[in-house]
Amino acid sequence: MTPVVFFLAALLAGSALHKALASQRLAAAAARLSGLSQQGMPLLIVAGCLELAASVMLVLPGLRATGALIAALVWAAYAVALKRHRGRTLDCGCDLVVREKPVDWPLIARPAVLSVLALSVAGLPGAAFNGAGIDAPFAAAALLALYLGASELLAIPYPRWRKS
Repeated sequence: MTPVVFFLAALLAGSALHKALASQRLAAAAARLSGLSQQGMPLLIVAGCLELAASVMLVLPGLRATGALIAALVWAAYAVALKRHRGRTLDCGCDLVVREKPVDWPLIARPAVLSVLALSVAGLPGAAFNGAGIDAPFAAAALLALYLGASELLAIPYPRWRKS
């Protein structure tokens, strides 16, 4: 299995765990992003279950494409929800800490790129994932660390290098 598949599975599992551990905060964020003020907790539960199911399916060779498609749909829904709030400042629940930040193109692009990445995993034949060595989980951990680091950089309020 490739590092990309491990990375996506780890990210999805981490997101599901995050939803379980910070459910009150993330239910409010889900309600705000969806526009359904009374449905935050049910939406959060559905999203967390889909993420967890997709994570498990990604590591099972026979279900990899299905898991990747579910992940792509979840991330695409996040991207669309964020796009609807572009220009506002809010805690979208995208980070591990409570943090209000402007919803701009880099924040919207993050789940969109993940969705495209998951679609690419869904579209590849199973043979493309054979032959990954023992180092695949470590490479996936490195990708996850880079992803989280980039998330922290995106949280800088008004850096000179960011114009959107």
